[in-house]
Amino acid sequence: MSLVIVGSLALDTIETPAARRERVVGGSGTYCALAASFFTRPKVVGVVGTDFPEETLRFLRRRRIDLEGLEIRPGRTFFWEGRYGQDPNLRTTLQTKLNVFQDFRPQLPDSYRRADIIFLANIDPDLQGDILRQAVKPRLVAMDTIQYWIETKPQSLRRVLGQVDIFFCNDQEAKMLTGEVNLVRASKKILDRGPRWVVVKKGEHGVLILGRHLAFGLPAKPTEHVVDPTGAGDSFAGGFLGTLDRAGRTTPRLLCQAAAYGSVMASLAIEDFGIERFKTLTTAQVNGRFRLFQKLVSF
Repeated sequence: MSLVIVGSLALDTIETPAARRERVVGGSGTYCALAASFFTRPKVVGVVGTDFPEETLRFLRRRRIDLEGLEIRPGRTFFWEGRYGQDPNLRTTLQTKLNVFQDFRPQLPDSYRRADIIFLANIDPDLQGDILRQAVKPRLVAMDTIQYWIETKPQSLRRVLGQVDIFFCNDQEAKMLTGEVNLVRASKKILDRGPRWVVVKKGEHGVLILGRHLAFGLPAKPTEHVVDPTGAGDSFAGGFLGTLDRAGRTTPRLLCQAAAYGSVMASLAIEDFGIERFKTLTTAQVNGRFRLFQKLVSF
């Protein structure tokens, strides 16, 4: 099986009530690939500048992440700075600098074009569409988005939405995209636009999966100490899609299991700043937390 992740690799400055960290490694593609690497061998398409740490590239390779699709360009890496208050679900963006990402036009290497699963992380929907035109009959296409693209490129977003199987979004994005206040009605409207399944991430309140023949809700894995919420949603997607890629098929039961593994990976990612938690994480710890989560949601 093979999973291709198209997204950002970034350097973030993050401030929480507990601490501030300067230029830690982040980005949707980074979090997603690291989470997925505990289940499969993901391939990454993205771009970084010459300031991106070589140590991190070596770490990604040790995690069996294929970096053939990663470009290294002269200049500085995509940069984001944000602040979290006491509520970890709310954050304020202080600055965003696209840097080398500004003119990035992702290209799939030949070895990526026949991937089983393509994940289009929350990049420009026009770029997402370009990637789909390069792919050759993927078994499954998933996409994510953010409020900025819903507001600035709604038509492009709808075009891509009609070509994917799984759409990841948070509850606010689902409501904004459809104009519906009720989350179930919003999800059904999204399904009418093309996807087979809508996966609504609700932060500490869990996840909702809706399809034409599936309705499944799961609480979030309870986490007492939230250090840095950045990347939780991307880590969820990595765990989710990594599980499906490892299985080699997609069934309602597997989608539910994928959501549980996604919740586990998100709960682990937020225990430290940036990608630091992944540096010490083991497969045994992932599976151990999954088993605890199973007990929590079974009755």
